[in-house]
Amino acid sequence: MKRILITGAGGYIGLRVKAYLERWPGDYRVETLSLRSDDWRQRSFQGVDSILHTAAIVHQPKSKDDPTQAELYDRVNHRLTAEVAEKAKREGVGQFLFLSSESVYGLHAPVGRVVTITKDTPIRPVDNYGISKARAEEDLSALRDDRFKVVILRPPMIYGRGCKGNYQTLAKLAKKLPVFPLVENQRSMLYIDNLCEFIRLLVEDGADGLYCPQNAEYVSTSDMVNRIAHANGRGLLMVPGFGWTLKLLSPMTGMVDKAFGSLCYDRQLSDYPKNYCVKSFDESILETEGKI
Repeated sequence: MKRILITGAGGYIGLRVKAYLERWPGDYRVETLSLRSDDWRQRSFQGVDSILHTAAIVHQPKSKDDPTQAELYDRVNHRLTAEVAEKAKREGVGQFLFLSSESVYGLHAPVGRVVTITKDTPIRPVDNYGISKARAEEDLSALRDDRFKVVILRPPMIYGRGCKGNYQTLAKLAKKLPVFPLVENQRSMLYIDNLCEFIRLLVEDGADGLYCPQNAEYVSTSDMVNRIAHANGRGLLMVPGFGWTLKLLSPMTGMVDKAFGSLCYDRQLSDYPKNYCVKSFDESILETEGKI
């Protein structure tokens, strides 16, 4: 039986990973650890096989570009991460899995242009969140050796039942609007169960290195909104011809590019010897909407 410790287990991803691994009670013993106080420093990590570190200040629109908040992001997302990993290494933990982010690339995709992240794409974070995650990655990589394996995960947008963020914005539109722009963009996304299975495989395999998991298929924003509407029994008229309008609106608000730009991982960057996409895109939408 593998003993797994999850930090930030009160957050969405930590809770879902814990619940997912508990489907195999004979294979995994899952424990959680809060880092909100200094009590964690007294907790022994001896006997733990893998630590999944999800504790973080998430990407907050109001603070991500605020220079007065940079120190807070760095303290939690960077320095605290390094401290937990250093303690883990000292006390014999064999594997440390760090939930980083696509944000370390600092990229955005203007409407009408495809931006593809490859193995050669440089790290150039542009906001507090991305910078703090990139610094944590650097410190963790320096700790790696034959007895201490470091897994860095850079997922794209994660969605699933009970998630927050961009998915919920799209879901609200799908449930209210009678029409929606038909735009053939491409986005890398990752359903929460596919991420959970990927983490399980990484633990099983004692993996090490950098990974960028994503769903088996790219997702069009228009297609996602349309499927959400249909999952809720609504018809949605998809209207073509909005490309030029969106391009004109793009400089006025970053939300246009975020919703309708094409930002994706190269498929080869997400390859793994074992299949981790346990749910198709159709299944993921139905499950997220509570229909199956």
